[in-house]
Amino acid sequence: MEKQYKKETICVQSGWKPKNGEPRILPIIQSTTYKYETSEQMGKLFDLEESGYFYTRLQNPTNDYVAQKICELEGGVAAMLTSSGQAANYYAVFNIAEAGDHVVMSSTVYGGTFNLLTVTMKKMGIDCTVVDPDMSEDQLQKAFRPNTKCVLAETIANPALVVLDIEKFANVAHKNHVPLIVDNTFATPINCNPFLWGADIVTHSTTKYMDGHASCVGGAIVDSGNFDWDLYADKFPGLTTPDDSYHGVTYTKKFGKAAYITKATVQLMRDLGSIQSPQNAFLLNIGLETLPLRMERHCSNAQAVAEYLEQHEKVAWVNYPGLSGNKYHSLAQKYMPKGTSGVISFGLKGGRAAASELMDKLKLAAIVTHVADARTCVLHPASHTHRQMTDEQLVEAGVAPDLIRFSVGIENIEDIIADLEQALAAI
Repeated sequence: MEKQYKKETICVQSGWKPKNGEPRILPIIQSTTYKYETSEQMGKLFDLEESGYFYTRLQNPTNDYVAQKICELEGGVAAMLTSSGQAANYYAVFNIAEAGDHVVMSSTVYGGTFNLLTVTMKKMGIDCTVVDPDMSEDQLQKAFRPNTKCVLAETIANPALVVLDIEKFANVAHKNHVPLIVDNTFATPINCNPFLWGADIVTHSTTKYMDGHASCVGGAIVDSGNFDWDLYADKFPGLTTPDDSYHGVTYTKKFGKAAYITKATVQLMRDLGSIQSPQNAFLLNIGLETLPLRMERHCSNAQAVAEYLEQHEKVAWVNYPGLSGNKYHSLAQKYMPKGTSGVISFGLKGGRAAASELMDKLKLAAIVTHVADARTCVLHPASHTHRQMTDEQLVEAGVAPDLIRFSVGIENIEDIIADLEQALAAI
């Protein structure tokens, strides 16, 4: 049995493992298609009788090597890359839910995910019940219906920074015979492995910390292999009954623990096509190599910034799970003791107007519609990423009108704090 490396080593060494005379660095397989010697060989690929590549809209070797690395980091059995984090969450749900089905979702998820489930997928006939992540197990149980197919939440909510009680959500999901899907983008597998706490499927916006350099958009889905689809076969016919679009293959019978990812690849990616480009996967892989180093710096810098802001006379409130007085500090210590992320939210005593003024005064921190890369950046979600929400929805999602999302980068901490200091002095 091959030695199980630590995460720092997995980030550098896993995925692409060259043989004698092969390129040391992961190659970019920039090809839409792949050659075979006989018609029979190609036919077996289309019948899923053999594994291999025939068209990059479904799979690409560069992508698969990077997906394998992410799979190892999360401790899963199978993984796939998608064109974005949005596509990852869409595929993760749509792979097991269809028209007439129901999903339970945490209210504090990223605004784009909230809209995906409550508006777009609703048009597709999939209903969604939004729940408070802090509610009790008994209250959470009331959200479930006979046609509920999954639960979706985030380890650390963007931008509310609510830390999910993963065990609580997993317990209730499993009592109702459905999987828990957790978006682990902010924590990353360096700081949290949701599978250890009962989650069944993990998604990522690899655009964020995994890429780490704001260079390319991407997503990933990882399956733990722990959820027994056949045990609840009537609930998940897409996985447990013959697929007429693939000559009657039954995914759980043919692919076992790889059934979920195989179906998402050969059916959803075939029909919807949200594949990550191999060039982006190559860049993502470079980002992954330094992920542990960057996350350590992001977290230590963010802790220092949060403590600085907490003491500043012009700051009304600071939300960062690393602060001892934070509502989610104990959950953060339980699920991610090495740190949460580099993202802080805070408000000023001058309210919404002061928030806008502060962002205009910052020099090092850039106003961008992004978060979680090497550079310090800032955003006012109510005016930008969450502007499609009503005030009521903003409050429900934990996004106050004055909330400033401050993504602490890996620059020198003294320079980051000095930038905040001069901006606060100017308002």
